[in-house]
Amino acid sequence: MTASATWTDWSCQVRVTVTDAAMLDRARHLVMDLMGDVERAASRFLETSDVSRVNAGAGRLVPVSGRTTALVDVALDAAARTEGLVDPTIGRHVIEAGYRDDISLVRDQLVDIGDGGPPARADWRCVKVDHELVRIGVPEGLSLDLGATAKPWTADTTAHTIAAFLGTGVLVEIGGDIAVAGRRTTPWQVLVSERDGDPGEQVGLTAGGLATSSTSARKWHTQTGPAHHIIDPRTGASAHGPWRTATVWARSAVDANMASTAAIILGHEAEAFLHELNLPSRLVDHRGAVHTVGAWPALEQVAS
Repeated sequence: MTASATWTDWSCQVRVTVTDAAMLDRARHLVMDLMGDVERAASRFLETSDVSRVNAGAGRLVPVSGRTTALVDVALDAAARTEGLVDPTIGRHVIEAGYRDDISLVRDQLVDIGDGGPPARADWRCVKVDHELVRIGVPEGLSLDLGATAKPWTADTTAHTIAAFLGTGVLVEIGGDIAVAGRRTTPWQVLVSERDGDPGEQVGLTAGGLATSSTSARKWHTQTGPAHHIIDPRTGASAHGPWRTATVWARSAVDANMASTAAIILGHEAEAFLHELNLPSRLVDHRGAVHTVGAWPALEQVAS
């Protein structure tokens, strides 16, 4: 019999569901513990985090934890695989766009973006990772933001850890990033929506990860118009295109989020990009019309 625990952290809904109810408390603590570890490593809202210290020390190599180097490696791999569309060096661009505080303080508010001048062009290839001495550095004028990969990595890692060590089927959801692992006799039923609590479409999932990237959930207003957290590294500004939401199924939540973020940035080229990667996807345009790519799973369909 399944059992679930739901709470709020990282300004989003977190949910863990296990097929063995006796393992729920231990599974919940595993998720909470890793989320705390990742926050200390990668949160740009925590001044003492490794990423904040790296950003403050731009221009030199800064000692960090092994967890942080692993998270940066994942982010740089995503950048390489998307040819720079998902770039972890957009930290200053996100701030310049108005996302300076926790989204709960910014969402749907009028934010004064000031006139600090444009930051340096994002370039993930400039990030230096010293694995031997466990140090990371970014050039002056750039800063790290690992939001596109740290959250789905945490979902993937906790799901597989829980399945391996607790011997239970498990679904972990952190915001729009979902990972499943372990055995379950029927598909997990997942509601795909643009924001927590919104109506959506239910799909069946048995393996891998599902991720939703949306310009609707983390958005605010500025004196120059609306803005959101998905930055196009090519322009340094919030991505503008035909899609307000992209949901992708892939082998992992990291792969799914990498593709869904890239799809929002690519705009009209997104469908060809997703077809080429053979990733079942669901795109929602600004009128609310739904477009599917590939074998998008229906309620009774197994996504595998």
